[in-house]
Amino acid sequence: MPEQRDALTELVQQHVGVGKRWSTREFAAVAVDPESGWAPSKSLVAKIIGGQGYDITPHLVSAVAAALELPRDIVAAAAHLQVIGYAEEELAGGAPATLLRTIGSPPGSDAKARAVAARWDADAASNEK
Repeated sequence: MPEQRDALTELVQQHVGVGKRWSTREFAAVAVDPESGWAPSKSLVAKIIGGQGYDITPHLVSAVAAALELPRDIVAAAAHLQVIGYAEEELAGGAPATLLRTIGSPPGSDAKARAVAARWDADAASNEK
């Protein structure tokens, strides 16, 4: 069964809102798709951080990646996890694994999720040697 969570929303919520790095207005100003120049409106950013429904588009993914200074594939993995989900084996490496380390474990995550995170940490440590 695929794991799914609101990963793109969580990623933006970590940086935008009261007491965070940016206000909704500031984030909307720096979140610009470098290819098209598209930027989300302040109201769209407010919907995202409010956990309301919104459409995930390639322009939004690129704009969020630019603002957060993250590789686009990491933000795209967040969008994929939010809209489609990933099978457990897909979460073991690459952008999905990096994403989950970036946003952290979801509230109330179970022992299985902690075990997967421990395995990723062990794999990363053995790759550094």
